[in-house]
Amino acid sequence: MKIIVALGGNALIEKRKEHSFENQQKAAKLAMKNVAVLVSAGHKVAVTHGNGFQVGQLLLQSPFLPLEVDVAESQGQIGYLLSQALLNEFSKRLGSKTSAVVLTHVVVDKNDQAFKNPSKTIGPAYSKKEVLVLQKKGVKFVKEAGKGYRRVVASPAPQEIVELKTISKLFNSSTTVICCGGGGIPVVKENGMFKGVGAVIDKDLASSLLAIKLKAGVLLILAAVDFVFLNFGKKNQKKISQMTIKEAKKYLREGHFSAGSMGPKILAAIKFLENGGEKVIICSVKNALMALKGKTGTVITR
Repeated sequence: MKIIVALGGNALIEKRKEHSFENQQKAAKLAMKNVAVLVSAGHKVAVTHGNGFQVGQLLLQSPFLPLEVDVAESQGQIGYLLSQALLNEFSKRLGSKTSAVVLTHVVVDKNDQAFKNPSKTIGPAYSKKEVLVLQKKGVKFVKEAGKGYRRVVASPAPQEIVELKTISKLFNSSTTVICCGGGGIPVVKENGMFKGVGAVIDKDLASSLLAIKLKAGVLLILAAVDFVFLNFGKKNQKKISQMTIKEAKKYLREGHFSAGSMGPKILAAIKFLENGGEKVIICSVKNALMALKGKTGTVITR
């Protein structure tokens, strides 16, 4: 079976622990242990990942560096963590299996409405004094209640994965590919040339596009929760074990899945299933294998 594993950025950061490199290594080991088990069972696997925390740290270090460069740096940083963890797991289990990290550009439409109405908050909170300095450089901010000022950027829809042919060759030769990190390095095409743009692409939507192009059967989205919920965070919240595309669209319209958390995952699931995918599973990292066996997680089908 062909499986795309979309690893959420929070899966590498345990909220209750210090955000240290050592703790990120531990989280990477847990995630890649599950991936190695899938590969050991004969499945072809590609891994994508989020990068929210890491990009936030890079913004603190170099606030004036182009955002697309931060995304590229995070791909290398996280790709190293995941690849090393995976290679070590392969050494224990399979010996000869390999992985590859592919620095991935993703094309977006320069006329995407997201560029006119940037709404994606990223990075740390800033003081009013810091904001005044950064605004002179064209950086946009929004004030969040209880958090302060945060940078806001466009989040355009992914249109094309530039390195798709390379990823496909590796994937179909049974190399476990780590790619489309952070949704991909956002670029636009101008006169046939690629040009980086200051935006972030949703990781789940990019993962869905990758899954469609690689003709995968399963999109496994690993999040911070074990299930998708209706009325999440409320007294009457209800977990969903199974739902169809029709039900997913209905719940989305009713506002159960916010744009800042579960919404993009549900949209990614719908796109994948409408374009030939067999099923989408949303669950936590620790329960990934159990979810694939149908014992936990939320399963979405046509």
